[in-house]
Amino acid sequence: MKFKLAALALAAAFSTVAQSQTEIQWWHSMTAVNGEVVNDLAKNFNASQNKYKIVPTFKGTYDESFTAAVAAFRAGNAPHILQVFEVGTATMMASKGVTVPVGKVMKESGVKFDPKSYVSAVAGYYTAPSGEMLSFPFNSSTTVFYFNKDAFKAAGIDTNKAPSTWPEVALAAAKLKASGHKCPITIAWQGWTQLESFSAWHNVEFATKGNGLQGMDARMKVNSPLHVRHIENLANMAKQGLFVYKGRANVPEASFISGECAMTTTSTGFYGNVAKNAKFAWGLAPLPYYPDVPGAPQNTVIGGASLWVMAGKKADEYKGIAQFFNYLSSPEIQAATHQRTGYLPITTAAFQLTEKSGFYEKNPGTDVGVNQMIRKTTDKSRGIRLGNYVQIRTIEDEELEQVWSGKKSAKEALDSIVTRGNELLERFEKANKR
Repeated sequence: MKFKLAALALAAAFSTVAQSQTEIQWWHSMTAVNGEVVNDLAKNFNASQNKYKIVPTFKGTYDESFTAAVAAFRAGNAPHILQVFEVGTATMMASKGVTVPVGKVMKESGVKFDPKSYVSAVAGYYTAPSGEMLSFPFNSSTTVFYFNKDAFKAAGIDTNKAPSTWPEVALAAAKLKASGHKCPITIAWQGWTQLESFSAWHNVEFATKGNGLQGMDARMKVNSPLHVRHIENLANMAKQGLFVYKGRANVPEASFISGECAMTTTSTGFYGNVAKNAKFAWGLAPLPYYPDVPGAPQNTVIGGASLWVMAGKKADEYKGIAQFFNYLSSPEIQAATHQRTGYLPITTAAFQLTEKSGFYEKNPGTDVGVNQMIRKTTDKSRGIRLGNYVQIRTIEDEELEQVWSGKKSAKEALDSIVTRGNELLERFEKANKR
């Protein structure tokens, strides 16, 4: 009887703890290995204390979760934390009253927070002109080059050195095709890798006004001679069966994992999936560039996403969010996440911890993304922050697909991206003028 009473008392105690926990809803767009990481981070944080419970919920692609959050906010039931991809940053910044700056959340919750401890190239993108950090850098990435070493070996290509220039990529693709490979190269996130990062990597403007960082009156410039040349080259490769288009966003990544496609340009955040699921020897290298372009390679731009804190929540809930962000920022957690996923370390301490551990030496290429991002930047390469950018990305996809299918020339498609993109930029500027 005593045992039974003790058990009931214990159950009641646990019930009280569970009921007193403050739940914090976190909407995200992470899948596969990265989705597992999100769940593990929430689970481990929840186990580290008993006041707050992070509840992660997958809400579809970045576009889908972004749209769902807008609807939820209007209905008064938005999540506490929303993962927003980098192209949504300008829109989030302009959405007055929808979010609370992460710097303010941390300060008012009494949690130690020093923006200078974050990697400047990462933190700077999510910081307002006033110096206040607006969102929390979570899964920051950049674009890199992956290649199948087994396929290279079968085609008689050096497996120890990835193609570093686009002419070398074309040559490798021709050798792969000659050896029987039906998909020498595919491209994921085509607008991000072949227009946005391509621009910064070659130190040419993607848009005026420092690619939008210096003002909302920026306009597109992706129809320059260099942009046209590059897209024409890819179009010619597509005609020859050297480049095979496999779809939008990260859909093409599956064809690399399966071994169908031997080369791809995509996110550093693809690393965890490749490391876990690729059944062949593979390599990771910097993005290819055109060697005759002065100053190239420069640096690549940030990708991935950050965590925005939504407005209208209770004070205790904001304290829980601050505690969670503090947990995510700890060098040990951040270093482990970086090493597991391939996303960039968001703090200098996490980078140094990873370096000291010997991780980069044991896993060649895993420092490529970091090294591409920490190079000295210019006004043309610092980053891209444009309004209505989610829609502009869709325009990029639509127009580039016309090129790959042979329905438009590179010049026609890029001119159309500029015209259609500028219409959206003008609309955004008018809607957000003070």
